[in-house]
This record gives sequence, C-alpha cells and structure tokens, in this order.
Amino acid sequence: MSSLAHLSEVGVEQVKLLSGRRAEKLRNVGIESVADLLQHVPRRYIDRSRTEKIASVPVGREVTIIGTVQRISTRRPRRKLTITEAVISDESARLTVVWFNQAFRERQLSVGAEVALSGKIESFRGKLQMKSPDVDLMRSATESLVTGRVVPVYPSAGGLSSGYLRRAIHNALRRARPIDDPLPEEMVRRLGLIDRDRAVSDIHFPETPEVVAAARRRLVFDELFRLEVALALSKRRMIEEAVGIAHHPEGLLLGRFIDGLPFALTSAQHRVIEEIGRDMQTSHPMHRLLLGEVGSGKTVVAVSALMTGVEGGYQGAVMAPTEVLAVQHYLSITALLEGAGLAPPPDDTPNLFCGEGTGVTLALLTSSNAEVNFRPRATRDEVVGLVAEGAVDIVIGTHALIQEGVRFAALGVAVIDEQHRFGVHQRVRLKEKAGDADPDLLIMTATPIPRTLSMTLYGDLDVSLLDEMPPGRPEVHTVAVGPDRLHEVYDRIRIEASAGRQTFVVCPLVEDSPKVQAASATAEYERLQGVFPELRLGLLHGQLHSADKRSVMQAFRDGALDLLVTTTVIEVGIDIPNSTIMVIEDADRFGLSQLHQLRGRLARHAGPNWCYLVADPSTEEGRARIEAMVASDDGFELAEVDLRIRGQGTVFGARQSGLSDLRLSDILRDKDELIAARREAFTLVGGDPDLGEHPEIRTEVRALLGDAVEWLLRS
Repeated sequence: MSSLAHLSEVGVEQVKLLSGRRAEKLRNVGIESVADLLQHVPRRYIDRSRTEKIASVPVGREVTIIGTVQRISTRRPRRKLTITEAVISDESARLTVVWFNQAFRERQLSVGAEVALSGKIESFRGKLQMKSPDVDLMRSATESLVTGRVVPVYPSAGGLSSGYLRRAIHNALRRARPIDDPLPEEMVRRLGLIDRDRAVSDIHFPETPEVVAAARRRLVFDELFRLEVALALSKRRMIEEAVGIAHHPEGLLLGRFIDGLPFALTSAQHRVIEEIGRDMQTSHPMHRLLLGEVGSGKTVVAVSALMTGVEGGYQGAVMAPTEVLAVQHYLSITALLEGAGLAPPPDDTPNLFCGEGTGVTLALLTSSNAEVNFRPRATRDEVVGLVAEGAVDIVIGTHALIQEGVRFAALGVAVIDEQHRFGVHQRVRLKEKAGDADPDLLIMTATPIPRTLSMTLYGDLDVSLLDEMPPGRPEVHTVAVGPDRLHEVYDRIRIEASAGRQTFVVCPLVEDSPKVQAASATAEYERLQGVFPELRLGLLHGQLHSADKRSVMQAFRDGALDLLVTTTVIEVGIDIPNSTIMVIEDADRFGLSQLHQLRGRLARHAGPNWCYLVADPSTEEGRARIEAMVASDDGFELAEVDLRIRGQGTVFGARQSGLSDLRLSDILRDKDELIAARREAFTLVGGDPDLGEHPEIRTEVRALLGDAVEWLLRS
C-alpha cells in the first residue's frame, strides 16, 4: 500500500515511459514526483462506451465523434492563410473537417489514424462538417485504455500529449495502488466521501461518467483539507507559542482621538475597533486582517489600534508598499492627530511615549526621505536614532522600516497596508524588530477579495470586515467610451478645470516593464499638452526619482496642477479631495480589482465624479470587465466576477507564502468543500494540536505542501 506522502518522494522518472528527457520536461512544469503526476487530472472525458455515430448527430450540436482519417490535405489560397481539410468516417457516415492556419494537422493525422474530434456539427453544401475541432489521437482500436470505455483527456504537460500521459499515468497507478487513506474513517463516512484509492482510480480511469463527480469531490476536499490543516497549525502555534503584549490602557488617548474626529464613526468602524481592542488586551499577539472598500475608513481604525498601543507605552509602525503611499499615510494621519489636538507643537522633543509630552510624535521613514512632525528638518540618521531611543511614537514607512540599522525601542503594534504586495519575508522581518514579544499585527487591504478566497488566502488570521460606507459619500458615474468619443471626455475635463477641479489620466498597462510603462506615460503627457495647452499638466510614473515624485504629488495636492498623467502608481491610497475625473486608457487591459482600486481615488469631492473607461475591447474577457465596472461599484461583487473571468490562477505564489497552486480546486465552484474542509481541519487540530494522533495527516501535509508549511508556521 502506498501513501501520497511516500509517492511525493518517488521521482517521476521512476514511471515507465517517463525516463530521461521526458521526466526533465515534466519537472520543468512542476510535475516532479509520482504524487504530482497523479494530481495532474483530466480536463475532460470522451465517453467511448456510448459512441455516437456521425449519421445520427443533429446539426448544431456540440459532440465528440470517433472515426478514421480517410484523407487529409492542406492548401494555401492566399498569403497568411492555410486550410487543412480531412475526411473522417465511421461505419455510419462521412464527415468533412476543416482547420484554418493549422497546417500541422496534416503531419499529426495520417490516413488510417483513429481520432476523436470534439466540436459543433454543421451543414455545408449538403454535407456534414466540423470547423477547427479539438483533436485527440486515439492510436489504435486495440488500445485497452481507450476502447469501449470513458477516456481521460489530459492537458498537455511538458510537451507530452494526452495519449502519452494517459499511458504513463496508467503505469504509475498500476504500481502505486492501493493508495492509503489518511483521513479517519468516521470523517469520510460522515461527509459522504468515497475512499481515496477509489477516488484516484476513478478520476483517471472511470468506468462510467457518473463516478467522476464523486472522485473529484473527494480529491478536492483532500487538497483543501491539507491547506486548512496547515493554516490551523499556523494559527494554533501563534496562539500557544507566541509571546504577545497585553495592552490595558485606560482608553484616554483613543477617546480623545475619536472625539476629535470631524465625522462620526460608522457602526462597522465601532464594531471593528472593539474587535481589535479585545485582541490587544490578551497576551497572545493579534493577527487580524482588516478588509474594507476604498473609502470605508480603514485608516481611522488602524490609527485607533495605534493609539491603544501608544497609550500603553509602546511604539507603532505602519508599513506601506510604496513611498507615495507612505507619504500619503504620514500626511493623512498627521492631519487626523492635529484635528484631535494630539500633534505635538514644534520642537516638543519629549513625547507621550516617554510619558511627558503633549502629543503623539509621528515619523516618516523611507529609503530616500525622513521627517518627524515635531522636528521638520531632521535628517534620516536622526529619525532612525529617535525611533531607537523611543522618542517617536509612530513611524510610517516602506520596506525601509525593516532594513539593517533600524531598531525600535518597544514596538507594540504593526500595521501592514496592502499585505499582498509584501512577501512573507517582509512580514516576518517586521515582527523580528519587536524583540522578545511579538507586536500585535493588523493587516489592511482595500483589494476586494471574495469572502471564500479570503478564507484561503488569510485562513490563519482573524478577519474584520468594514462592510459599511460613511454616509453622504459622493457617487462616481462610471462611463465606458470608445476612442472615437474622447472629445466628449476632453470637454468634461475642461469644464471641471474651469471650476478649479482636477483630473487623473491613467496610462495603460504595458506588460511588466516599468521603463516601457514610463515611456508610454511620457508620450501621453506630451500628447495631452497639445490637447490642453490652457491647462497645467503633471507627470507621475515609477521611474521618477523619489524627490520628483513627492514634488509632483505635492503640486497636485496644492492645486498647482489641473491634470496628472500617471501610471498605476496611484492605484492605492492616493487621496486628492479636489479630483473629480479619472480617465483610464485601454481600460480593458486592467483587471477588475485594479480598475476598482483606481476608481476609488475619486468620490472625495462632494460634487459629481466621473470615471471614464476608454476601451475598444477585442476579447470577451475585456468586454465583460468593462460591463461589470459600469454595472457595479461593489468591490466584493466585482472580485467574484473577476475570479470567474480570469480563474483563480496562483492563489498562493512564492512571493506571498510559498504555497503552490491549487491543482484541482476552484474557490468559487468548490465553496462548500472549502467550508467543510476548514471546519474539519480546525476541529481536528483543536483536539490534536501536534497531530500526534494523526501522524499520516501530519506527514502528508508536510510532504505535499513542502516548505510552505514552514513559511506558514514562521509567519
């Protein structure tokens, strides 16, 4: 009997047909072991046990036909066009098949070969025809894996065809079975799952189409269960082993801060502040994710947590992914503290942290910039020294906060903004700056994440949701326009500029090249100078020096610019209350989440706001994204639409947590299995914290998730 853990240690080259170069090709696409190979599941099935005859299939229906190639030829009627035509027959009739610009089909399909064709039957000049169907070469009628049975069709891997993979996986299964089931029999029975050995066999070589669903359900549950066990172990370890700080302030500072706000908190903000307060009172370090729409008030909630830490004699840190956003946080938090009467007067070096001062001291620290709100002309070295001495209550910065040489006197609260932009390395290093006790950790994101996906992405964190927007938030009118209607957009920009209001123009995404994107923005800036000679234009992109970025942003904030041409550097956190128009060029090239984040830069001005999506989509996906943006302003709804359009892709990348892709699961489709897997995993770990009573599960989780488990336990 084999286990998946054992099979994960058996190299794929041990499988008959997969030695040498073929094994190397598979390793290059992530199939390194027999366990990996068995998790490479079919994308569809051909039911050859009930083969349909060509003559009996109605026109217009999607079908799979199995027949023999009678003849095949390719012609080139004009330049850049090839037409490959074949005649396929079974015992009932003949079928003409046509492929456009697929000349390789003539080499692939020799006369006499048996093939499976999947596509729509059409009638052309009185004959049955298929255009550009999918093709699977069935080899010979004597092949036991395809004759008279349900045939698995695999996605290509390492350049190996479906048929070759089918035979290799059959060889692997023949040697690996029976496959051990690590789950308790009681759990399998209670959840109505089939046993693992049968599931692995049925997913690859089902006797009937009906058994595939049960096999897939079991294997999806297994995959999600392993993931949730790892998350449960991580959370359990954080609770049991981490030494935190129990904050028990009187709440005077937090009360002064909230009372001094120029607006009333929403009920959602009150609820989340209370949740955070309860976390911070315990001796276990807080690990909480704050999910909230753009404009839902996350910054106020984060500052409330910082106030609790500062009043208790600890420092706070806010880490942002970009310098532009770090400066934005510094300015906005400074304004909030000044409004509440909590900012120190100039040169008031003693501070609240030291127990003598009259205000909360705030510092900005990035790789190129440093500032302290009580000593505006402090150098970077002086700011680093003040932080180390404890003369700064809250320091805001970028990754510069975790560089060598930066030390905290007593870090008690850490806020990480837009966590998905940081790797686990950065999160761990910030915690390590705290010394013996782990700081309370609050992770903020305005990136809309479907609720089921957040359970997987952040399953080891407690989640707070700001699901209420402040009253009176202005509406943003989202309008899709083609390039031929740009003159209408430009007229609106001139009208708004004449009233003293401002515009963002966001340049299109250009692959992954910051230099190319900067060049694109520069060219658009020069073009728009000709369109708007009467307006004051600015340019912002990621290749500018930090000082130039700050200068441009300050000019835009001060109203010295009417229009800012920019890249997606303004996607997160930039707050310009006087901006009322955003023009997003080639909007169909952006993801829905990014479009929604960009649109969130508006709605700061009390008057009407416009977001123009300039696009001429050439794909269905592009059209779907534009239509969704126009139809909805709900970030969580848009996130689910985006997930459906794009697929989940890499849920856990190396930059995020080290976990590999989910191979079988689809977070939206398999929501019920995810919820069940999470419930069972957390119950199991709750009763058996080190899995000593379930060693097979522990071994499998470590074997199949690899280094990811260690990253989870560290993070």
